[in-house]
Order: sequence, then structure tokens, then C-alpha cells
Amino acid sequence: MFQPKKKRPRIRRTMSGLIALTLLSSLVFPSIAGAEPAEPSQVQFANVSVQAGQTVHVPVTLKQPYSQVSAYNMQIDYDTSALEVVRITPKSVSTISTSPEETGTGDFQYVINNEEGWVRIIWVDFNAGERLISDEQQLFDIEVKAKSNAAPGTKQLSVDQTDSEHWHFTNVEHNSGAQLSGGTITITAANSGGDNSGSTPTPNPGNSSGGGGGSVSPTTPVVTPVPSTPAVTKGVDIYVNGQKQEQSATASTSTVNNQVTTTVHVDNDKVINQIGSGLRTLLLPITGTGKGAVVGELNGKLVKTMEGSNAEVVIQTDSGTYTLPANQIQVDQILNQFGSTVPLEDITIQIAIVPSATSKQTAIQAAADKLENTTVIAAPIDFEVKAIWNGQQVNVDRFNSYVERTITLPEGVDGSKITTGVVLQPDGSLLHVPTKVIKGNVQDSAIINSLTNSTYALIYHPATFSDVSSHWSRDDVQDLASRLIVQGTGENVFAPDRSITRAEFTAVLLRGLGLHSPRSTEEASFTDVKTGSWYEDEVQTAVSYGLISGYADESFRPNSEISRAEALTIVSRAMKLVGLAQADASETTSLLSTYSDSAKVQAWAAEPVASAIKQELVQGADGKLMSDADISRAQSAAIVKRLLAKAGLI
Repeated sequence: MFQPKKKRPRIRRTMSGLIALTLLSSLVFPSIAGAEPAEPSQVQFANVSVQAGQTVHVPVTLKQPYSQVSAYNMQIDYDTSALEVVRITPKSVSTISTSPEETGTGDFQYVINNEEGWVRIIWVDFNAGERLISDEQQLFDIEVKAKSNAAPGTKQLSVDQTDSEHWHFTNVEHNSGAQLSGGTITITAANSGGDNSGSTPTPNPGNSSGGGGGSVSPTTPVVTPVPSTPAVTKGVDIYVNGQKQEQSATASTSTVNNQVTTTVHVDNDKVINQIGSGLRTLLLPITGTGKGAVVGELNGKLVKTMEGSNAEVVIQTDSGTYTLPANQIQVDQILNQFGSTVPLEDITIQIAIVPSATSKQTAIQAAADKLENTTVIAAPIDFEVKAIWNGQQVNVDRFNSYVERTITLPEGVDGSKITTGVVLQPDGSLLHVPTKVIKGNVQDSAIINSLTNSTYALIYHPATFSDVSSHWSRDDVQDLASRLIVQGTGENVFAPDRSITRAEFTAVLLRGLGLHSPRSTEEASFTDVKTGSWYEDEVQTAVSYGLISGYADESFRPNSEISRAEALTIVSRAMKLVGLAQADASETTSLLSTYSDSAKVQAWAAEPVASAIKQELVQGADGKLMSDADISRAQSAAIVKRLLAKAGLI
């Protein structure tokens, strides 16, 4: 759900005002008179290399804090003929960042002046000693761009350490400066592949589970791990409507924490020029990366233009493919987060396919071990979308319609050994997401459709029940059970002919659709849905998606048996969510007229029942609809499976 950014108190941002904050920290943490450290603290600027026209990250690290640091202030100077600073990203724990363009204050502030060639940075612990810097850690990251006309050679990030306005550290036990080292930037000749004006951040995999409502998460300071090896950049080909576009993107590859990351920077203006001829698909095929992470970078202007053309962007890698309609990125909501006056071309949109972290792999395996007869097939993958501007980040993790992603199986892994894809929940459990397996000539793949971004895995979970072995519903029931959508009622028993309650039917439908949490924070209130009941969350989720509404007396009657008409009314609402056409008025009359008991279908149920007939979700029996009859567990499973199959989700 979209939440507006909270405003913080305004503060003066003059140069003297910034310095005053540092000096005031000496009053908050009075120094011991005359005390001096045995040795000065050490601050290290990384020495880096960068091609002309490219960007590079310079980590700034406090290497040896001999006393707890309560504040620091520094002005870093650089040669504007060759360099410009793109952004400053705080790295210290619990840091709140602001820049001159924001209307608030944080404990970390900065000013970038690319005309005069300096950046002023200040940090103050405003929390009475709760956030002192006492251990070796990275203070912040400087993203620097070497200008395209920069000559090969070396440039220095420098600080006048003799001027307290340019270099000052305040410690709890003493006031002193710190020794600085590093900061050499080696510029190499530009690569012929083209300009790469974006950064090369590695995605920070996260878990955003649950249903989607077309929302973006609130802004947070962007976290950009610093590459342990210099980025290697080359020109790459992209495809617009299937036609190769040479020299329209560059790819830079770097390694962060042993994770190889390839970032593709699209030439946004070149692609925008193609939209006039009817842009439908922008394909970024990045192969040869193996198990590495891949990030596609576009700017907000291109995404907004694609949105107007109903175009989609496709990231294609060795491990998977992400197909994302531009309108699902919701640029307008992102802009509201950053501020309506921010130029769209200054917002970086990153679409990432990332191998899941070891901790997530362990959690998925642990969850699978708790399920009976379950095997994890292939390594899990994170799919992410984020927007970055001026040191802030917005995660786009929920969508208005199903978004398709594909996981490519390793060679030799049989796709028939996959029963479903699952999403890792915050509580460590695994839940079904709509999945279908595609056989390939060399490698099979699994297509997952979801309303969220998250961590996805593929499992093999065959399920059988002794009491459906000769039942008409056997294939439907066992397929849904293998997908974790339906469950048995006892040891190897399903009870297919038993009636199903309203709460049970709602839960089965939600599991089938992969809706595991509400799309909004607005709570539904039913007089008979008890807090703490097993179905409380399911009812809340179903209401948030408009699938159920309850009765006029404000009850839901969760434990009452559900009729066929009631069940099909809920299913018809789900049809809208999955994009299946419903019956109009003329079709409703025609479709119902073929059944001998059509007159018994109440007016409120006529269109939903006709819609289910239109999409072949129900057929009736002996020429009758029996709309008032209770629906059975087997019939519920069959209808849900037909709904998912008809929508192409399984």
C-alpha cells in the first residue's frame, strides 16, 4: 500500500549551519579536557579505476576508531574537468539521510556541488549516544562519474585536513581529526561500446510476499554494496519488437561479496525514439552469466513512455526471464514518493533477477523438510524491481495484475519432477504460486505468475489419497494437493464428497490464486469472524481483493456450507482478477436457458453462474445446474483447477 513519506523538521543547509551541527555534538558529548588518543583514527578512501564515461563507487571507511565517534564533518574536493559526483549513500548503521532537495533533516546530510567541485558531508548522533560509531565500518559511499571527455590518468579525491570546516571528527573522549588515506581515481580510455551513465549496484534480495495491490513501498536509503573488483563494461545488443538494436545499451560486470553482477544500462533516448513506431517489447538478453545476478537499468522517462504504449520490458538470463509490463512499475506512485518535481529521467529503475542468498536457500530447504514427501528442485531465485533517486530507494513489490517470470531448470533436470512453484513467507513457510512447466529441447522451464515480487523456488510434492483413487475428481484433487492448494482430512484421506464451508472454499480459492496476504491495510469487519481463528487472515485477504462481501447482517457465516451459486459468485469475481471474460446480459439469458432448472437461479447469481458456464468451469449434471445445492470438496477442487488452467496460470 502506498504510504506518503513522513516529513521531518526543516533545517538550514548553509555551509556554516552544517558545520555548526558538528560543533554542537561536542556539547552533547563533552570531551575530556586535554585527552588525546594514543593514535589518531584512520579514514580510508578506496583507490579505484574507471573508464571515461562510466561510474565507479568509492567506499569511505573508518578503519581504526580509537574512541567512539559522535560526529564528523568533511569537504571532499575533486577536479570538475574530469569528475562529477553522482550520489552519496550513507552506510553507517541506523543512518537517516537527507540532501538539500529534501524538506527534512537526518543525522547524515550532504551537499554536492559539481560546478565548483566539492561535496560536503556531515554526520551527527542525534540520539544521546545510541548510535555512536565505535567499530570499524564503512561510513558512506561516493558514486563518481568520469566524464566522457576525461583524459586517461589519475585524479585525487582530496580534503584540506588543516581546515576544521573541511575536516573535523568529534569523539566521546576527545576532539580531534583523523588521518586520511587513499582516494586515487585512475581513469582509463572510454570503451567503444558506448556511454554507461548509470551505476552498477547489486540488488539487495528481499522477501515481499503476499497479495498485490499495485503499490510501492516507502522510500528508504539506497544500499549499494561496493564492488570488490572494478567493473568491466562492454556494448550489448537489445531488441525492440524483435529487431536488434546495436549500440543501444552497455553491460558492466563486477563482483560483490563473491556474487558476480551484470548490470545492463539502456540508452533511454534511443529506445524512446523507437516508441513512435509502436514499441511493444523491449528485450534485454543477457547470457553467459551463469548463476550471476543480472540487473536491467532504465530511467523513469523511458518507463513512463513505455507505459503509454502498453509496452513491456523483458530481462532474459541464463537462470530465468522476467516479463514486466511497464504500467505495472507504476511510475506515478514512485514519483509521488520522491517528489512530484523530480525529473523522470533522473530516476533509475532497476529490474533484477538474483540468485537467492544462502540464508534464504537454507530457509526454503528447512520449510520443505517440514512438508511430507517434498524435494526442492534447483536453486531459488529473487525477482526484484526498485527505483533509485538521490540516495533513496523505493521497492516496487506489488502489482495490479499477474506478472510472469520464468525459472530455467539446469540441464538434466526433468520438468515433470516439478509440481509447483512456491514463495518463501516471512514465517519460513512455503506457499503455492501459480506455476506451469514448459518442456524445452535442451532445458525445461517453469513459468510463475504472481502479483508480487519475492523469493521463488520449485518443489516436487507428489500427493495421493486412497479415497479418490477411483473417484471422478482424482486427477484434479491430487494435482491441487501436489501444489499445496488442497489438503486431506486425515491419514491419506480427502473426503471428496463432503460439503465444504464458506471459509474452506475461500481458503482453497486464495491458495490457488497465490493470494497470501491482503492487498491493503483496510480491515474488514464481520460479526462472526473471530480474532485468532484459522480463517481470519483468509477472510481479510478475500475482502481486500473484492472476492467476498458477506451478508446484510454484517456476518460472513464462515462455518456454513456454501452453495454452488455462492461459490460461483466468488469465482466470477476471481475471473476479473485473472482476466477471464464474463457473460453479458444477453449471454446470461442464453447460457442459462439450456438448463431445465434455470428458473431457480436467483437474480443475484444469474450472471456469475452464466460466466462460469461460459468459461466451462461448470457443466451441470443431467441438464440441471442445482444452484442451491451444497458444493462438495471435490467439486471445489475441480472448479478452482479449471479456473487456473483457463487463465493460463497452470
